[in-house]
Amino acid sequence: MCKRVSLCCSLAGDITQKGYEKKRSKLIGAFFPQTPGMDPPTGQERRAPVTPSSSSRYHRRRSSGSRDERYRSDVHTEAVQAALAKNKERKMAVPMPSKRRSLVVQTSMDAYTPPGTRRSVTLSTRHLTCDIMERWINRAIHGTSSTTTTTSSTASSSSSSTRSGGSGAAGGRLADVLAQHTLINADFFLNLRTGGGRSGIARQPLHHCESAIRSLIHGVCVCVCVCVCVCSPPAGVPVSSRVSAKIQQLVNTLKRPKRPPLREFFVDDFEELLEVQQPDPNQPKAEGAQMVATRGEQLGVVTNWPPSLEAALQRWGTISPKAPCLTTMDTNSKPLYVLTYGKLWSRSVKVAFNLLHKLGTKQEPLVRPGDRVALVFPNNDPAAFMTAFYGCLLAEVVPVPIEVPLSRKDAGSQQIGFLLGSCGVTVALTSDACHKGLPKSPTGEIPQFKGWPKVLWFVTESKHLSKPPRDWFPHIKDANQDTAYIEYKTCKDGSVLGVTVMRISLLTHCQTLTQSCAYTEAETIVNVLDFKKDVGLWHAVLTSVMNMMHVISIPYALMKVNPLSWIQKVCQHKAKVACVKSRDMHWALVAHREQRDVNLSSLRMLVVADGSNPWSISSCDAFLNVFQTKGLKPEVICPCASSPEALTVALRRPVEEGSTPPGRGVLSMQGLSHGVIRVDSEEKLSVLTLQDVGAVMPGGTMCVVKPEGVPQLCKTDEIGELCVCTVATGTSYYGLAGMTKNTFEVFPVTNSGAPVSEFPFTRTGLLGFIGPGGLIFVAGKMDGLMVVGGRQHNADDIVATALAVEPMKFVYRGRIAVFSITVLHDERIVVVAEQRPDSTEEDSFQWMSRVLQAIDGIHQVGVYCLALVPSNTLPKTPLGGIHLSETKQLFLEGALHPCNVLMCPHTCVTNLPKPRQKQPGTIGPASVMVGNLVSGKRIAQASGRDLGQIEDNDQARKFLFLSEVLQWRAQTTPDHVLYTLLNSRGTIASSLTCVQLHKRAEKIAGMLAERGHLQDGDHVALVYPPGIDLIVAFYGCLYAGCVPITVRPPHPQNIATTLPTVKMIVEVSRSVCVMTTQLIFKLLKSKEASAAVDVRTWPPVLDTDDLPKKKPPLLYKPSNPDTLAYLDFSVSTTGMLAGVKMSHTATSAFCRSIKLQCELYPSREVAICLDPYCGLGFVLWCLCSVYSGHQSILIPPSELEVNPSLWLSAVSQYKVRDTFCSYSVMELCTKGLGLQTDSLKARGLDLSRVRTCVVVAEERPRTALTQSFSKLFKDLGLHPRAVSTSFGCRVNLAICLQGTSGPDPTTVYVDMRALRHDRVRLVERGSPHSLPLMESGKILPGVRIIIANPETKGPMGESHLGEVWVHSGHNASGYFTVYGDEALQSDHFNSRLSFGDTQTVWARTGYLGFLRRTELTDASGERHDALYVVGALEEAMELRGMRYHPIDIETSVIRTHKSITECAVFTWTNLLVVVVELDGSEHEALDLVPLVTNVVLEEHYLIVGVVVVVDIGVIPINSRGEKQRMHLRDGFLADQLDPIYVAYNM
Repeated sequence: MCKRVSLCCSLAGDITQKGYEKKRSKLIGAFFPQTPGMDPPTGQERRAPVTPSSSSRYHRRRSSGSRDERYRSDVHTEAVQAALAKNKERKMAVPMPSKRRSLVVQTSMDAYTPPGTRRSVTLSTRHLTCDIMERWINRAIHGTSSTTTTTSSTASSSSSSTRSGGSGAAGGRLADVLAQHTLINADFFLNLRTGGGRSGIARQPLHHCESAIRSLIHGVCVCVCVCVCVCSPPAGVPVSSRVSAKIQQLVNTLKRPKRPPLREFFVDDFEELLEVQQPDPNQPKAEGAQMVATRGEQLGVVTNWPPSLEAALQRWGTISPKAPCLTTMDTNSKPLYVLTYGKLWSRSVKVAFNLLHKLGTKQEPLVRPGDRVALVFPNNDPAAFMTAFYGCLLAEVVPVPIEVPLSRKDAGSQQIGFLLGSCGVTVALTSDACHKGLPKSPTGEIPQFKGWPKVLWFVTESKHLSKPPRDWFPHIKDANQDTAYIEYKTCKDGSVLGVTVMRISLLTHCQTLTQSCAYTEAETIVNVLDFKKDVGLWHAVLTSVMNMMHVISIPYALMKVNPLSWIQKVCQHKAKVACVKSRDMHWALVAHREQRDVNLSSLRMLVVADGSNPWSISSCDAFLNVFQTKGLKPEVICPCASSPEALTVALRRPVEEGSTPPGRGVLSMQGLSHGVIRVDSEEKLSVLTLQDVGAVMPGGTMCVVKPEGVPQLCKTDEIGELCVCTVATGTSYYGLAGMTKNTFEVFPVTNSGAPVSEFPFTRTGLLGFIGPGGLIFVAGKMDGLMVVGGRQHNADDIVATALAVEPMKFVYRGRIAVFSITVLHDERIVVVAEQRPDSTEEDSFQWMSRVLQAIDGIHQVGVYCLALVPSNTLPKTPLGGIHLSETKQLFLEGALHPCNVLMCPHTCVTNLPKPRQKQPGTIGPASVMVGNLVSGKRIAQASGRDLGQIEDNDQARKFLFLSEVLQWRAQTTPDHVLYTLLNSRGTIASSLTCVQLHKRAEKIAGMLAERGHLQDGDHVALVYPPGIDLIVAFYGCLYAGCVPITVRPPHPQNIATTLPTVKMIVEVSRSVCVMTTQLIFKLLKSKEASAAVDVRTWPPVLDTDDLPKKKPPLLYKPSNPDTLAYLDFSVSTTGMLAGVKMSHTATSAFCRSIKLQCELYPSREVAICLDPYCGLGFVLWCLCSVYSGHQSILIPPSELEVNPSLWLSAVSQYKVRDTFCSYSVMELCTKGLGLQTDSLKARGLDLSRVRTCVVVAEERPRTALTQSFSKLFKDLGLHPRAVSTSFGCRVNLAICLQGTSGPDPTTVYVDMRALRHDRVRLVERGSPHSLPLMESGKILPGVRIIIANPETKGPMGESHLGEVWVHSGHNASGYFTVYGDEALQSDHFNSRLSFGDTQTVWARTGYLGFLRRTELTDASGERHDALYVVGALEEAMELRGMRYHPIDIETSVIRTHKSITECAVFTWTNLLVVVVELDGSEHEALDLVPLVTNVVLEEHYLIVGVVVVVDIGVIPINSRGEKQRMHLRDGFLADQLDPIYVAYNM
């Protein structure tokens, strides 16, 4: 993936275009196809030289010989190569994700020693170092079955073809170049069915695989486009930006032909219709006759077969006590121990006696016959396990063999514990060594494992047991219906069930195996399988004892060190039978060259336990191919199929030499996905080759039934679930009667509904069919079935395809997990693979893109997510396989920590609702009459109290100008305190009385006249920190007849980004002078400032710290109240700087409106914690106290960063009844004081007097924040009713404000999906897709509101969504622009309705909302109209014809993972970009990509185009706490965010 490495070093300055081209061509020259006449690149350049050391021997061993490939199926590999080659002619640009350097290092070459170079390797196989063998061992997939991948004999593993000289840095530089200008031909989503010419590679004969792969590596995967830019960027996009080039690539990629349109829909409890996959009329359908149940041969009861297994043990133990029963091996391949039948019998009797008589008391024995006990034995101690197992059988106790819990938090250990608990297990049998190895608490006790019941640990070694008395013998019965043992089974969802097996079933099963395998007494059998369950248990522990056979047990640990050990034991002991899995054959293949004298001619039967898996056939073929020369006969290989429920389902018998070879099925994948068998020629790409697993077992009957619904017999050419009817199966799931009935008591029926048999069948959990000659073929497991878009796919098949895409040996030990997750009403395929430690970012991206092509080409299904994790990090099953359900759980929880992720929602998700078509059509007055427009009675309009009707003794009304009000107050109440400023300690920093303010303002006016030589009406920029100076300067300007503009000062720590905004406001407002403090004066002239802006172009800057003594001759008195009082400049959330003009009339009306709404009088105190630079914040900070006479306690929000409790302490200390704050202040208090409420209460903080706490905002109320604030401080006396919000915008700085009287703010719940269609649909709280909307405060006196259609400008009905229009005396009188954009001006400030009341002039707020008449009454007794603001029109995103508000998507995203602290979304060229801030380690970054994509799909029916993960604090937020999404977008496109990870969803 693309490392975030800057291509040009900052020291060297920017790289020139020519230098860049040169550098680039040097880096990527190796990838260009050489044209005639050009020198080919040297070998050095292309690949690092391999020195002839141990590593080169290792490479030779890996790569020479055509049969060396792991799990090599010629058919499958060739199909994959052909599928990839088919794409070769289609060029497509796929942007590589960007990754921060620190995130790349962990998985890049630099961090690892090449595996082959760690220590020298001696010739003896036995001493092959673990390091080297590690890469071959345990290529385990799902459970304990394991597999691996094909390799090209040309690919050198230690140097990928993309690195020159093996240096990681070059790879990094190359990645950077590729990130900008690469056309990688990964044709992910062009559906391969649409044809496209085949390339020469696909037509080559099969043996040209290597050259095909070579050309694929150079041809398909890295076709670097010579032109610098992929396409001409849209206007306004900087060409140099890597991000925009990548997004453009992505947009181009997505301009693909969509899948055919689907016709039918289902309604998702709303008008939004999700598409339903239509059955394809041309899809293959089953046409055969109904199948007939197939019977196996008669089970011939041989006269000397014992009546029970215990009887057999007694017989051999007494008549042949010296006969060897079991030989165990140590890790050096030396026999560790030989257990004879005599010892097994005597020890088992001892265990049985101790179990029944030595646990508990005589009166209350702990274990009685029929009780369940756990058997906990390690994989290297089969002798102890066998003794304990037969001890339980003799004591008539039921053994439950489980794995050794290695830690308290083992994968799946909790579920095992649940099984033990439900089985009532209280005793666990274990060996001495195992007991010592269990985790212990400090007191030496074994802790209780997670989810486990309390168990007594019982060690079964003879030295710990009492000898039974001479007269005590176990009671040996004939096999009966009692439970013999319980085998555990892990389900698809990770839950663990116990399958009970009766004693008669156990004996019958041993008999069927003896007859099928023709076992005879004293035969030797080599077992590599897990002896605790499944095939290993049945052959090597049970059937072996029935026939007095000798088992050589090879532990997993020995296989890791010496993969040939089992073959050596077969030769050494002339063994007749071996029980293995595909992986064991495979490991032997890899290591066999070290061995000279291998002779397998003694083998008459090689039982392949996972013979029903799709990849086993390739292992069998490859193994036979190599070992046929060493005496292995083809008919010896016997694949078998088994399941925990049905035990052995089928087993191919060794046929006589010279008879017909076993069957092969070459089936069409397309057919299989529809559940139909279609035999295909091997030419086709998408085929699955199956081997048969023999015929029905002796004494059994088999049929194939439909997997879902009624168990009806399938047709002969239909895939279904295999069901067997025989004594030799499990009986039930322990304790689960309902599930047992559905699995073990199935009565298959014919088409007519008649049952096939009077006896019940058992479902095997295997999918397959019965072929010609009664041969059974297994095509997959029910657990691995994924139904995507109505078609069935098997996880194992997809694993096999992914493994065949591997010329670079990319996947670590073949460890791949495939599962499906449900997103938006369909299953989606997820592929997770462990990548090798030496893989580079380019390797991984190449491999992922090719896997997507291969799976699409062969299975015709899209992969939703492909994730790569570092080697050895996926949760393991006890035998080293991947624990699938745990992996899926980690993926869904965002705890998988992948190192690379590729999401392809654009290709996979085909069932999105249709994009909405906007209905054209104008709405006229008639619509109101007909009722199209208004659902009911009234047009949506409302107003606050009428200012003219209100009688109050407001003295300030006499004056038209605020300057006059101040002079009047300075005369009448000179010593009344108007302002008190608090510092961070909560003490008074300064205060102002009426006369002090008046006198200081006079001095400022004098200074402006004297030093500034200003005229009436000149504009003055006030650059002050929040405080008293700002207020003084403002009134000084009014006294001098100047127009003040308040500007936030630049941040001293961040001059580079904050100063340009100051400069811009000064210039745009045409300020002729700047007033400020001495400190800021120095800052504006500093060296840092000159680096950010041109300081020479500042207008004159006046420092007001030392004012002149003399006052101006006379104060300015404006003549016309409609002249400009001040300018209000603010940067909107979309990044637009807009200044509005406020006249003296509007300013006075505004102050009066607030005074009436909040009942403000000189005796009142109001606490204000807001930024005083624009909007209502400025009005409350500077103007209201002068107009109403109340005392304002000013708390600068920046002080809260030092002392978060400052604001609330002040409110409590001054017994304030009314307070105003911003969302950022509220958030700071909620986060900073969340854990301190008790200590604040102890300090006497009391908020019970607060009557109104208003959040000043220009957005939809943040209900969640206000509610959590109310809940948090409820204990400190804050009444939840007190907390409310206000609403203002540019055209009118305050439209609504929750006053003192009037009803409490109401909350309604609306359907979020209806909002997207610009409709309001009220729903109940908690219903799906509901969105809480809080009323935005009460409408201010003198304000009228109407809801209008933003397009047609017609009035809307009540509860309809439209734009909020406002008419009021304190509307701003227009925008102040340098350019004088008149059209915008008249539209925003002077709009009229298209019909209805066409006379009134309205201002358009630019916000969508609706009015709703509530049941509450206001002060005048009228029913109260509530205004609900939904969001800004300019912020809303038009996607798929619907209107989305960013906050809704952001809320969903923040909920998905605990590490996401903040989120912002925006669109770019119709792509949805989601930026999330990560609070956690960088390794969690990639976990967020699937979660974010899933939640936006599920809740909003949108596909995320780009997911950007950034550090905390990257998303810009303004002083009001609003996200600056457009700034963020600009930063993203200019590549300035320094993201941790950028994922481009395909």
